Amino acid sequence: MSLKETRAISAEEHALEMRDYIQHGEEQAHSLENRGPLRLGAEGGLHADILDAYREIGFYVFEGVIGPGELAELRTDVEDALSRAPVTPSSNIDAEGNPALGSEFDEPSFDFARPLSDPFGGTDILRGRHEVKLLEPSPAADAPDQSVVFIRGTLRLMESCLRLYGHPELLAVAEAVNGPDFTPFTDGIFVKEPGLGAAVSWHQDGSTHWGSPALHDGSHGFNFMAQLYKSTGGNGVWVIPGTHKLGKIDIKDLVARSGSERIERAVPLVCGPGDVIICNRQLVHGSFANTSPDRRISVGFGFLPRSSVVNVTAVRHSGDVDEEQTYDEDRIRERSRMIAVAIDARQQRYPHENRYRYQPMVGGEQDNVWNEATRKSVVEKYPLLDLTI
Repeated sequence: MSLKETRAISAEEHALEMRDYIQHGEEQAHSLENRGPLRLGAEGGLHADILDAYREIGFYVFEGVIGPGELAELRTDVEDALSRAPVTPSSNIDAEGNPALGSEFDEPSFDFARPLSDPFGGTDILRGRHEVKLLEPSPAADAPDQSVVFIRGTLRLMESCLRLYGHPELLAVAEAVNGPDFTPFTDGIFVKEPGLGAAVSWHQDGSTHWGSPALHDGSHGFNFMAQLYKSTGGNGVWVIPGTHKLGKIDIKDLVARSGSERIERAVPLVCGPGDVIICNRQLVHGSFANTSPDRRISVGFGFLPRSSVVNVTAVRHSGDVDEEQTYDEDRIRERSRMIAVAIDARQQRYPHENRYRYQPMVGGEQDNVWNEATRKSVVEKYPLLDLTI
C-alpha cells in the first residue's frame, strides 16, 4: 500500500478488510489496565493509580461518568443542533428554510466532509500534520454529497455542553493532570455517522512545543471525549499507546513499516455511552472512515498546562486564514472565564452536586454567574479566544 492510498474500494469491502484488525485491536484495548470509574480521594484528588496509568499509557476510560438524565439531555441537544445545521457548507439556512444554528456568528459552527473521505490526509491543512492519506471507500449511491463531521463552539450552542464543561469530577481530573491553574484549550463535537463518517488521518496534536528543550509528555495537554453512543474499533479513535512520551513521530515511517494504514500496536478507544475518555494530545491517533453500522458522537473539550500557554505565540486557524496570536495574562484570564461560567451553570442545574473550585477564578465568582449578561459578554465570543497550541 502506498502512503497516499488511491485504490478503489467499496464501503462493504472496507468493513470486511477492517474486521480482523478491529477484533485484535479491541482485544488489546481491553487488556490494558486503564479503565474504570472516575475515583477521587477524600480530599478530592484523583486516585494515584489512575493518574499513573494515564501517564504511562496516554489515555484512560472513565466509565459511567455521565448519568442517564444528563446523557439524554446531551443527545437531545445534539439532535436538535444537527437538525438545524446548514443544508450545505456555504448555506446559512437549515433544511426547513430557517436560519441555521449559529449563523449569527462570524465563523461557521459546522464542518462538512464528503462521506467516507479523508479531508486532511496528505494535505498541507493544519501545517501538514496529517501526513498520510487513509482509504476513502465509496459510499452508498444515495449518500449526500457532504455531511456534518464536526460542530464548533458547542458551549454557546448547547447548554447541556456548557454544563458538562463545568463537571466537578472532570475538572478535578484536569487539575490532577495539569495543575490547579490549568487553562482551557478548545471544544467541539465529532459526528461519525455510519456509512458517512469521514476518516481523520494519523497525527499528533500540537504545534508549539515539539522543538522546545522543555518538552515533556504533557506539554500539549489533553482532550476529554464524552461518548453519547458506544465507541468501537469501527467508528472510534485509534491510538498508539505510549507515543506521547516519544516526541515528534515519523508517521510515514510507521505506516511504511506496518505495510498499510492499519498501524501495528494501535488500539481503539472502546467504551460505552456515558463514558468519558481522557486522551493525551501527543499520542499518535486517528480514525478510519466509518463503514461500521454504529454511530459515534463525541463531545470533546480539552485543557492545557498553564506553563505551556503563558506568553506563547501560536497560530489560530480561521477558515482559510492563519493568524499568529500571543497568549498574554489578560487573554488567558478572559478565556478561562468560560470554566467559571460553566461551573455556575452546572451548579444551577445540579444544586446538590459538589461545586468545583477553580483556583484562577477564586474571588471572581460574582462576575461569572451564568445568566443572560454573561451569555452575551463571555459565552458568545469565547471561541475567538481559544488557546490553541
